Amino acid sequence: MAGLVAALLAAAAALWQAQATHQRLRTLEAELVRRQQDSSSQATEARTLAREAENTVRAADARLALLEARVAESSMQRSQLEELIQSMARSRDENVLADIEASIRVAVQQTAITGSADPLVLTLKQADERLARYNQPRLERVRRAIAQDLERTRNAGVTDVTALTIRLDEVVREIDDLPLLSAPLDRAATGPRAAPAATARPASAAGPVGASRAWAARLESGWREVAAHLWQEARGLLRVTRIADPDAMLIAPEQAYFLRENLKLRLLNARLELLSRQFDAAQADLRDADTALGRYFDRRSRRVAQAGELLRQVAAQARLVTVPRPSATLAAIAAITGGR
Repeated sequence: MAGLVAALLAAAAALWQAQATHQRLRTLEAELVRRQQDSSSQATEARTLAREAENTVRAADARLALLEARVAESSMQRSQLEELIQSMARSRDENVLADIEASIRVAVQQTAITGSADPLVLTLKQADERLARYNQPRLERVRRAIAQDLERTRNAGVTDVTALTIRLDEVVREIDDLPLLSAPLDRAATGPRAAPAATARPASAAGPVGASRAWAARLESGWREVAAHLWQEARGLLRVTRIADPDAMLIAPEQAYFLRENLKLRLLNARLELLSRQFDAAQADLRDADTALGRYFDRRSRRVAQAGELLRQVAAQARLVTVPRPSATLAAIAAITGGR
């Protein structure tokens, strides 16, 4: 009788364990569904960002076309001004000063359009060399003003957009090779834990007690087979990854591609904004990119550290600098041509 009671208790315990295992499997299945939904929402967000980047590129192309039109208009104005100067009857010095003034004004327009001080610096240097060839005492005042404006323009420290875009291109090329914080660590492969072996029981005398023990053994063996089957099914549904840094976000491997592409789009956005002189927008995108590097990528990696340093250098130098107007030179030319 005691054996029968023990067998019933064992059967009840096995049934309870089967129900608990089934409940855990249902919980795990719900967690997997939730994570899959999160991954789908992240993919949708990445596609939305890609479309926004596409719209930004189109807007940048439109702005560049407008700038090209303004440059063409400035070139046409310069040609008309040169023809007007040639048609006027002036003295040689007045013609030279009028030509220099027209060139400087065109250079000022080109500097305002491109954001670079090179056109103005080149024009001022050419004007000084041209006046030096005439060697007229009355023109020395203009040469001193040109030297003053040339020094102020050189010291303005205008942003070198070309160098900054080259650095951003280097970071974009490195994105695919930067290690993520959520990358799995190398570890030795371990197989599933074997189920504990059944403890051998001494043979008992034939009779009701022996029959109940044999039935309990068959029940225990069947339960072990069911548990092994459930374990194999659970292993097929789950994938466990150990994260080296506890602050890293759990990113599914298939989402790492979208993360890297999103970071590339943000950097390309910053590049286009630098080319169109939108330094505030470029600063915002560079800050977001640097935050993403620190949040998702392993800062202990030398390549990640170098990429972050390049982004910080670009952000430090991407600023709007106003090129000074050559007011001293224009005032000196106006004073001479005005007879004062």
